[in-house]
Amino acid sequence: MSLHTRIVRRTAGLLCGLTLTAMIALPVNAAEMSAARSERDVVPPAPVETHQTIRLADGRLDHLAEVGRVAIRDVETTEALGYMGYIAYRVPSRSPRPLIFVWNGGPGANSATLHFEVAGPRRGEGDHLVDNAETWLTSADLVFVDPIGTGFSRPTSTQAADAFYGTVGDVASVAEFVRSWLLLHDAQDRPIYLAGESWGAGRAASVGYRLLRQGVPIKGLILISGGDGLNTVRLPSETATALRVVDLAPVTLFHGKLPAELGTTAEAARAAAESWARTTYEPAVARRAELTDAERDTVISGLSRFTGVPTDQIDRATLTFTPRQHLRGLLQDQGKTLNIFDMRLTESPRDAFNPAIDRYLRRTLNYRTDLAYVGLDEVQVGYAPHDRFPDSVGARWNYATIEDASPEVVQAAISEAIRRGGGPPRIGPPLPATEDALTLSPTLKVLVASGRYDSLASCARDAATEHILPSPLRTAMTYRCYEGGHMFYRDPATRLQFSQDIADMVSSSR
Repeated sequence: MSLHTRIVRRTAGLLCGLTLTAMIALPVNAAEMSAARSERDVVPPAPVETHQTIRLADGRLDHLAEVGRVAIRDVETTEALGYMGYIAYRVPSRSPRPLIFVWNGGPGANSATLHFEVAGPRRGEGDHLVDNAETWLTSADLVFVDPIGTGFSRPTSTQAADAFYGTVGDVASVAEFVRSWLLLHDAQDRPIYLAGESWGAGRAASVGYRLLRQGVPIKGLILISGGDGLNTVRLPSETATALRVVDLAPVTLFHGKLPAELGTTAEAARAAAESWARTTYEPAVARRAELTDAERDTVISGLSRFTGVPTDQIDRATLTFTPRQHLRGLLQDQGKTLNIFDMRLTESPRDAFNPAIDRYLRRTLNYRTDLAYVGLDEVQVGYAPHDRFPDSVGARWNYATIEDASPEVVQAAISEAIRRGGGPPRIGPPLPATEDALTLSPTLKVLVASGRYDSLASCARDAATEHILPSPLRTAMTYRCYEGGHMFYRDPATRLQFSQDIADMVSSSR
């Protein structure tokens, strides 16, 4: 449709929809009309504050809870293009406390997982919420952020939604939220940390860079189950390929598929796998084009023994298999597929406490709204004639970081990502992230947290990367590998250790 046709149709629609009374009531000129529109957009829905308390082992923790939405405005017109929701918790203090902005990933996920499973003052247990003994609120104030299209966050138009639902617009909008929230709460001088999980880890690294470039002082990044945000490849490809075996051998053991001579404990399995990977597998991958058939058969047999992937599913040319082939191949004789987020599981656990979260937001925190908190369940509600609901944020996501990516290139990248089953597609160069942020702020601290049984992570590669980082990066970055999967904090002992690591990180800024 041409621009002329769109203008004609829009004008005709406006004129047809106006009664004589409505036309008389309109401002008499365009300037007054624009002023009236701007005035409506300036003030977002008022936040709601309540006083809350939880009981911990060492006494009560009184705090102020706040639920609200911040307008994300067009930089030129100040028109609100969306309202980004948040749930914030602050503890009264005479000195400025560290402030952590927290979000999950998806893309298209709300912040409820981190909020109600590890960081927030209340934690899901069974079908209800309990006081969270490991809450990060003991060490820092918290702002849980729901990107546009999740939680109570909404775009103001379909056109605006298209801009928010993409990698570039997502980073820009979340950075703008942080900047705006700090100004609205007079908190610009607080020690500020950004924490993101999964897709949200990369978001945190890129938002951190963007905010530092704008002059917002970021103290640290907490990158959870989403990589380290280093865009420079540090490990040789054959090393990275070989070390994956070290992560998978304990999975094979857990499911009873590892030969006893390769180890009967997770530690022994990792040690045996690393020895084989370093001495046999890595050299073979490096010279795979030169291998004889016998050598190739020997490597494939060893790879199958350590990982449980059937030999006929291992590519003879590359001596590798895709993440999806591993998830489906290890227990194929039982007709089971490993869980992508926790390879110890074959089914996805469901959160029975989701209804309790909804009641908590609306009743305990007193946020009265007719909006659904998107992402708590799969039920679609709201005004949608003939039940024609829009596709999910994730289904509409634009992964491209370049403007001229053709539909064919985009579809090919998405199809390949689905085939491999190892994470989202990359279309265009990565956005500036951890390394770039450290260039702007060499004192920035970065915690990289991963779970041993997460198919989307590699503790072995993390350890090898940390070992070879140049001194400025090695000083700034701390890698931690926890027992557990993608949401490793679901294990009580791990949750306690992780929360202590967060406390140790932010305590240095007090």
